[in-house]
Order: sequence, then C-alpha cells, then structure tokens
Amino acid sequence: MTELKTKATQRSVADFIASVDHPGRRADAEIVCALLERVSGEPATMWGPSIIGFGRYQYRYDSGHEGEMCRIGFSPRKANLVLYTLADFAGQDALLARLGKHKTGKGCLYLNRLTDVDISVLEEITRACWAHMAERHPD
Repeated sequence: MTELKTKATQRSVADFIASVDHPGRRADAEIVCALLERVSGEPATMWGPSIIGFGRYQYRYDSGHEGEMCRIGFSPRKANLVLYTLADFAGQDALLARLGKHKTGKGCLYLNRLTDVDISVLEEITRACWAHMAERHPD
C-alpha cells in the first residue's frame, strides 16, 4: 500500500502562513485560520506540505483503502484560497447561493479573496460542515 502524503506534520502553521508570497493571500490565510480554529475548537495543524487542518477523522473506502485526514481545512494556494469545507450537508446549496463569488469542486470551496464573499456565510458553511463531519465520523 502506498504511504499517504497528506498526513499531520510538525511543521509550524504560523511559519507556513508567513511564507505565503502574496500579502493579500497571506492576510486571508490568517483570517481563515482563526475562523476555522474558532469554529472547530481545535488547533491548526499542517497536513502534508500545504494544507492547514483542524481536527481529524478516520476513513475507509469500499476498496479497503483507509487513512486519516483533517475534518476541515484550507490551503492558501497561488491561484486561490481552497477551503476543504464542503461535504453535501443539508442546506449547503442555499448557503453557497448566499456566499458571494466562489467556485466549488469535490469537497472544495475556491475563493479568490475573502472580500469577494460574506464572511458570516462562510462561517455558517464551516460550522455546518464541521457538524456534518462530526456526525458522519464520530470520534
């Protein structure tokens, strides 16, 4: 079995955020990090080289592949801010409709900048995802 690349590490979250080149993306990362920490009640942890995650859960696919991942997280990438906060929870589409400018992918929410969205709706999305993941994958 292949070793997972995305696993919790000891790398400093503060150092990683400080290393983000673009000042706007770096500032957004600091805000999102504080928001996700507040919502989750968990400390920020680096997962792999570029994901900042909160909490953790165990998963196992029908194929037998299993592992551990953060319950929610984000990454301040060069092109956009990627939040791992979508999980097909009840009311997700309605919240996304109120969010503002964004794109979605499988489990991901892509934002160009936080000023493009309603931060209170982003917090609602994050809270709903956290609750959904806790229900789906209890400790």
